[in-house]
Amino acid sequence: MTEQPVPLDPSLAPPGTRNFRDAGGIPADRWRADQGGETLVPTHCCFCGVQCGMYLRVNKSGKVFGVEPRNHDINRMRLCPKGINAYQQVNHPDRLTSPLIRRSRDEPFRETSWEEALDFTAAEMQRIQSAYGNDAFGVLGGASLYSEKTYLVGKFARVALKTRHVDYNGRLCMVSAAGANKLAFGIDRAGNPFADILQTDCLLIAGSNVGECFPVMTQYLWGARDRGASLIVIDPRETAIARTADIHVALKPGTDSAFFNAVLHVVIREELDDESFISAHATGWAEVREKVAEYPPERAAEICGVPERQIVQVARMFARAPRAMAWHARGIEHHSQGVENCLSVINLCVATGNIGKPGAGYGTITGQGNGQGGREHGQKSDLLPGGRSITNDEHRRQICEIWGIEESELPPAGTSMMEMVWQMQRHEIRGLIGICNNPFVSLPNYRVVKEGYDAIEFHAQLDFFLSETAANAHVVLPVTTWAEDEGVMANAEARVVKHNKAQEPLPGVRTDTWVMCQLAQRLGVGDKFAFAGSRDVFEELRIASAGTVNDYYGITYERLEETGGIAWPCPSTDHPGTPRLFEDGKTYHPNGKIHMQVVEWHPPMDPYDDEHPMTLTTGRTVAHFLSGNQTRRLGALVEQTPRPWIEVHPSHGFRSGDPVRVVTRRGSEVFPALVTEAIRPDTVFVPYHWPVPTAANALTIDALDPRSKIPEYKVCACRIERAEQIDDVPEPPTAPGHHAYPETQVSRTDPLPPTVPQGRGTAERS
Repeated sequence: MTEQPVPLDPSLAPPGTRNFRDAGGIPADRWRADQGGETLVPTHCCFCGVQCGMYLRVNKSGKVFGVEPRNHDINRMRLCPKGINAYQQVNHPDRLTSPLIRRSRDEPFRETSWEEALDFTAAEMQRIQSAYGNDAFGVLGGASLYSEKTYLVGKFARVALKTRHVDYNGRLCMVSAAGANKLAFGIDRAGNPFADILQTDCLLIAGSNVGECFPVMTQYLWGARDRGASLIVIDPRETAIARTADIHVALKPGTDSAFFNAVLHVVIREELDDESFISAHATGWAEVREKVAEYPPERAAEICGVPERQIVQVARMFARAPRAMAWHARGIEHHSQGVENCLSVINLCVATGNIGKPGAGYGTITGQGNGQGGREHGQKSDLLPGGRSITNDEHRRQICEIWGIEESELPPAGTSMMEMVWQMQRHEIRGLIGICNNPFVSLPNYRVVKEGYDAIEFHAQLDFFLSETAANAHVVLPVTTWAEDEGVMANAEARVVKHNKAQEPLPGVRTDTWVMCQLAQRLGVGDKFAFAGSRDVFEELRIASAGTVNDYYGITYERLEETGGIAWPCPSTDHPGTPRLFEDGKTYHPNGKIHMQVVEWHPPMDPYDDEHPMTLTTGRTVAHFLSGNQTRRLGALVEQTPRPWIEVHPSHGFRSGDPVRVVTRRGSEVFPALVTEAIRPDTVFVPYHWPVPTAANALTIDALDPRSKIPEYKVCACRIERAEQIDDVPEPPTAPGHHAYPETQVSRTDPLPPTVPQGRGTAERS
């Protein structure tokens, strides 16, 4: 039968057609996966913190070849573009299948055996630590790893390497929210499940482009709207969700805490606060009242660049609602005042009595798949398993007993991910092993990052594709994708879900667990790492978390399979889990109270001047994920969004597609313009999923929040200029003798920006 052309309607263009965004042509045969004799393996998506349920389609040869949505109660048959295409990475031609090694960065990589790669890595660890001390070697993990592996990362660093220097790329995600949650509630997680959104009367979304970054979560927003809930969106850009809001506050980046202080000022002035709730459940209210008195709407309106009336409208809409909820994400967290921004939202929720009830509460939308679970069990520099503090003597004693080591052997707290790079520059850290991260794209101020990595004497990286960071290493160890192993993740609700193994690892590939256990053997502590796989690790993790705030003891693989997920804390196997916190009016502080915190706004760390009068802000786009090392290889996603662009207001005189140079104090790059009324005139936006010379993070500042140590990605001073030529997007790195899979790269050099769906008033493509 002859194929019929697809109608020239962009809404009908199937993913995989060569000209995805402009439609036309016939379905692309290379993306078809019709095979008989298949089985369906229930699992979850590997990408964001929503953790949508899916089935991986496995053929009779045992290979993953497709995906089907799963009627899990998280997503109810929905998947986003990334979820639909995630399966393609499992058997992708770009997969690493042999260890790579070179003794010097002046040499090319060569393929080698696992024995040589592991022996060399262990020998370099021992050499560096013998010469410079244990803390001269560092470990960087990742929040897309299963919780079993994040547990091993922390244990490997502290028991096998005996170094204090261990951190993870979740440091770049939601640690500001974690810090605020701990200060206010004594626990680090969202207070409510997603399902509570369906019961709210007013929903406030701050700094989260839900429609693109967490698309399937949108169903909960629409469900709330369908039953009459009002919607408030706080974002400098008029995102897809903001376009539907009752109130969209397009505030100037870096002014969130001033805005929320002013909203609370109005709540108090108009006597909309819930004094009975506050007096029964909170401390610090008098001090908070005194501080927000300094933020009348007229002052905040000037700081934030928004109408004074909007501040009043937000206060009235939120405080008058019978039940109100606030959710936020990186937009208010990626700041040098990220913790304060989150605390200012918490203060609003507490002051209006919106804590601990169905449809009333507060939460953070997690960016990475295991952004929640990834920081709970020990790979964060200041935490031990179960969320224990590494500075607490009793917590240290408990973990040392479980691990079978002397308390004197457990190192003290380390430093954050960005601080470790600075230490690499100063030769304080001389060796590094990285697992599931790509700092060359994801960390700010690329020049500093490159200098830091170039300065270390030895670098090993574990990954299943050759990332930009791995391409700079001495040893690259090929490890499994999420579909080739099993384990658990905790989503943005703190619901622990089970991922199932769908196929055997490709020949030559090993699990991260196996690699860490093999290195531990070579370092002389193999008896502490006698794990056959994830199940063994999870059993130790359960014991290590028992009795803590982050209690997983009652969670088993079998219960997760049966229930579809259990929210921690879950202290026993007959406990149902805790999807909603604070229902009894108690927090996890010793006095059971919410500790409200005084918040003072201060300007961003990158000052404006005549040379840099505008703001550059960064973020994600629907087709890509984090550093793009996975999604920049998946054909439909590359075709949908082949390159970064710069969103710029029409008042600057550009046309869509014009080359625009954005200049910061760190450097300059040229992007195609996306001219849109959906962004403030004093602000430009660039997505960050690409490497140099098109890397947004070559331009961002490496200033950190003093408490959370999160970088200030969301605001840096810049200027824009007309340029002659757009910077080219490079191919993803590949192993020696290989080239990036050409069928996924056909659109990479497309010089034009995306079209209308990115924003209201987007200029037509000419």
